[in-house]
Amino acid sequence: MQLDYHQVDAFSDRPFGGNPTIVYRLERWLPDDLLQQIATEHNLSQTVFIVKEGPRWRIRWFAPRAEVPLCGHGTLAAAHVLQQVFAETADTVEFISRGGLLTVMRDRERLWLNLPAQYPDEEGVSLEIQRALNVDIIDVLGANELFVVVASEQALRQCQPDPLALGRLLWSGVVVTARGERHDFVSRFFAPGLGIPEDGVTASTHASLVPYWARRLGKTSLSAYQCSARGGELACRLVGDSVQVGGHMTLVASGRLLVGL
Repeated sequence: MQLDYHQVDAFSDRPFGGNPTIVYRLERWLPDDLLQQIATEHNLSQTVFIVKEGPRWRIRWFAPRAEVPLCGHGTLAAAHVLQQVFAETADTVEFISRGGLLTVMRDRERLWLNLPAQYPDEEGVSLEIQRALNVDIIDVLGANELFVVVASEQALRQCQPDPLALGRLLWSGVVVTARGERHDFVSRFFAPGLGIPEDGVTASTHASLVPYWARRLGKTSLSAYQCSARGGELACRLVGDSVQVGGHMTLVASGRLLVGL
């Protein structure tokens, strides 16, 4: 069996930036264990699979070690592949996921994803979290991920977490954030338990980052930057109970996987 795939660098307007993501458009669903093996083989933070269902697309996302319930950059990458490779002409693409309907909109050169806003709750600073991140912490909150605020962008960039200690925390991932120097806020994201030591650019964490910083900064349109090695810039808007995250997508490769069944 031959399966075609396409690689997109999400949240980058040129190759070799942002978050590299593999997208497969399938005619039918393959066994779950095979989907996981494919994702493990690619060994990127996310491998995305989509199947047509009426006017919409069913979408699933797999990290190297497990399927995940939501992936923002993977959803945007899938929409980009549909538009650039498969000539999808609609300005809006709808995806059905385990968590509900996701909508991607095209606006000039950017693609925008709607996410439900999440307001993190206070968790309190613990010695265990402090040691795992090896950085001075201002505040700790909880949403879908552990949400850690540090003093500055410099402190964020210098943060060198202990992956074993992070893996022992009762959270699938840890987002670390600070006020930005050239952007409204910056962040990094670690999920070693999913096989992601550090993610390149993580759109889904901005469902909680944007409401937090919108309240702190008193504004609803914000610029964000994820300070990974590759880095990525995100445009963000808080609109009612929704967060809109926008960015550039760059198609960088297409290939074929040969699978013997």
